[in-house]
Parts: sequence; structure tokens; C-alpha cells
Amino acid sequence: MNYLNLNEDKLSNVVIELNQLLADYHLYYQNLRNFHWNIRGENFFDLHNKFEELYIDARGKIDEIAERILTLRFHPMSNYSDYLKLSKIKETESSLSDHEMVAKILENHSILIKQMNEVVEVAEAATDEGTIDLIGAYIRELEKSSWMLDAWNRKQTEQLKAVSNK
Repeated sequence: MNYLNLNEDKLSNVVIELNQLLADYHLYYQNLRNFHWNIRGENFFDLHNKFEELYIDARGKIDEIAERILTLRFHPMSNYSDYLKLSKIKETESSLSDHEMVAKILENHSILIKQMNEVVEVAEAATDEGTIDLIGAYIRELEKSSWMLDAWNRKQTEQLKAVSNK
């Protein structure tokens, strides 16, 4: 029964990209847990809380991505060994400085946003509006988190670009 009225052949491409995103999110989540547990120094309180906020958000998105795959009537990837093989995000060291941790998170965000754009592209080809809507919201949220982390990680003397309205 095709209660979603979607082309099942085209959906397989959506599921492949969603499984890639699922694998990437799992490694991102674990990196955040690593940083949450191992942050040291004067920024401990701020970053310890921020990393927890980010991994709680990531955990929710992991569940939603898997449930979207199930909604499309496919099995989500569910073995960590598969995530480790597939993910474009790699495990990180525990001994990074606070600024290195934030830089690594921003690097992970870049990978996630790129993969989300891949998901949207194949979902558009499949006219899968549910996936487009879900992932579009994720992109917006991750871009905002990236901006905030980047602002924290910049030197106070660095200026933003200006555009003239002439």
C-alpha cells in the first residue's frame, strides 16, 4: 500500500541519503558527548552546557531521521559499525582545547549541512515534501547554531563583511 502517494523507486534514493545523514548524525552526536565530558578550562561552564544542548538536539534529530525512513517504509540503518564505515564525520580526540572543539563542531556542521542539501535534492526529485520540510528546518537550525559557535570562536577584533546599498 502506497499511502504516501510517492514513487517508491525514487524514494530509495531519498532513503540512501537519509541513511548517510543518520550515520553522520550519530558520529556528530558522539563527538559532542566526547567534548561535553572532556571540556576543561575557563570556558568549562559555558561550553559544557552548550555541548549538552547540542547533543540533546542531535539525539532528537537522529530519532526523527530514523522515523522518517520508517515513514517512507524502509528500514533505517541501525548498527554503529555501519555508521562508522559510512559517516563522513570522524571520531575526534578527547584532548582538544575549547577553541579546537568548537572548530571541530563547525567542521561537523559543514558536513551535515552538505549532506542535508543532498537529501533535499533527491527528495525534490521524488516530490517528497515531508522529507524536504523536515530537513529544511534542520538546515535553518544548524546554520543558526553554526553562526553562534563561529561568533564565540572568533577574535573580538574580527569584523563581519559589509555591503553597500549604493
